[in-house]
Amino acid sequence: MKYLTEFRNGEIAQRMAREIHSVATRPWKIMEVCGGQTHSIIKNGIDQMLPAGIEMIHGPGCPVCVTPLELIDKALAIAAQPGVMFCSFGDMLRVPGTEGDLFQVKGAGGDVRVVYSPLDAVELAVKNPGKQVVFFGVGFETTAPANAMSVHVAKRRGLKNFSLLVSHVLVPPAIEAILSTPDRKIDGFLLAGHVCSVMGYWEYPPIAEKYKVPLVVTGFEPLDLLDGIRRCVIQLEADRHEVENAYERIVTFDGNRAAQKLLSEVFEVTDRAWRGIGVIPKSGWRLSKPYRAFDAEERFQISGIHTQESPLCRSGDVLRGVIKPAECAAFGKQCTPRHPLGATMVSSEGACAAYYNYGRFISAEELSSAGSTLSK
Repeated sequence: MKYLTEFRNGEIAQRMAREIHSVATRPWKIMEVCGGQTHSIIKNGIDQMLPAGIEMIHGPGCPVCVTPLELIDKALAIAAQPGVMFCSFGDMLRVPGTEGDLFQVKGAGGDVRVVYSPLDAVELAVKNPGKQVVFFGVGFETTAPANAMSVHVAKRRGLKNFSLLVSHVLVPPAIEAILSTPDRKIDGFLLAGHVCSVMGYWEYPPIAEKYKVPLVVTGFEPLDLLDGIRRCVIQLEADRHEVENAYERIVTFDGNRAAQKLLSEVFEVTDRAWRGIGVIPKSGWRLSKPYRAFDAEERFQISGIHTQESPLCRSGDVLRGVIKPAECAAFGKQCTPRHPLGATMVSSEGACAAYYNYGRFISAEELSSAGSTLSK
């Protein structure tokens, strides 16, 4: 437990929080671009340790949550077809489409399987030559190498019954899209350490310079996050806009070059729709031409999809950082983990799930205001 507990030391956390209080002289809004970081922030009460003017904004950092509804509906349609074995990680099974989810498809007789690796799906294709095996490849740059390897292996083994339903999105274009909005309210970013462990952070200095914002590569433990916030606030107070690496034990500037080489071979950059945000140019991957035969969308040619978001769900506003989850009228009432209206409530990295699981039924601002009232 040593390598966990040393990043959860309460005394050091309090010391870091005091330093942030001593440095901050103005209100700042900092966005974490990772759902795992959001959960750690809420679970450990890190946002409540900060000065009143320092607000953490939860960004579109959950790849399950930003998978567009149309693609979820296509997954449901493919999974329901006879002769299809549809494979996915477990967090996709309860993400609601327009009508139902993958669990309901399974309950209706569809062959839907939870796997722990895309290579497990490849092995299922080898063992079940009479089935069309489809893996739902969802994620940021973090999970992309394993998904790319599955297609690479399938091609090498000459499999004709394996395909990938691709929903890979890229972080740098999403940050630029957020920074390009006319009513931009974000002053700095915490970058996702696991994404940067694959891709490095060589893509980010031009963004920091162009938009004059600090970007800090940050891990996931409480001290990682407090250190990332501390570095970001110090830069903001000094009017600096640089890329800092606060996760040096894992991340290098260049990243994993072998993984990047595989990704560039198997995938090509494409425009991608983000749920709640819309289409962001060059913000995703699709299979490159040599691997296009493994594209499930092209193989199954699903058409006639008519999507409809729940009128009660404000997950799009949550994903854009416009509101906190508890500010949605349906939160904890019509929308719960057992009966989710949107992916942000059911995903293991969704902001709504974090607020629900850790009892945040009022916003941090309301909690701070209540504390101020009680102290008078």
